[in-house]
Amino acid sequence: MPSREFYVPPGGPPPADPRNAEIYAKMGEENIYRMLEDFYGELERSSIRHLFPGDMREASHKSAAFFVFLLGGPPLYQQKHGAPMMRKRHLAFVIDENARQVWLGCFRKTLEEADKKYQFPMEYFDSFWGFLDRFSLWMVNSK
Repeated sequence: MPSREFYVPPGGPPPADPRNAEIYAKMGEENIYRMLEDFYGELERSSIRHLFPGDMREASHKSAAFFVFLLGGPPLYQQKHGAPMMRKRHLAFVIDENARQVWLGCFRKTLEEADKKYQFPMEYFDSFWGFLDRFSLWMVNSK
């Protein structure tokens, strides 16, 4: 199998906005898990479905554990899976700008009416979206 050249985006991984901790306090764990299940439902119907494991529900729970911590909750992901190291965990997959845009589009659709569906505090939407944008840029590993 030929080796591939990995692209490394400039700037390094994005820090989480400390104000995001208030999102967890307002949403709670259950709503974060529901939001990520819905997001993975969108991904399942997307053109990047092949980048994800067969069991999307299980994958959504793993991702939700990461987002619980990211949004100010307990370190569920770290307790179960160790340090996140998300870029390293995703290097096995070819992630280009198109895949990033599809991923963001799925998240954007999931977040429509997130205040009603998940009790997402919309005053933090721009901050959270900014993180998702920077995070997805950091995951790009192919030009």
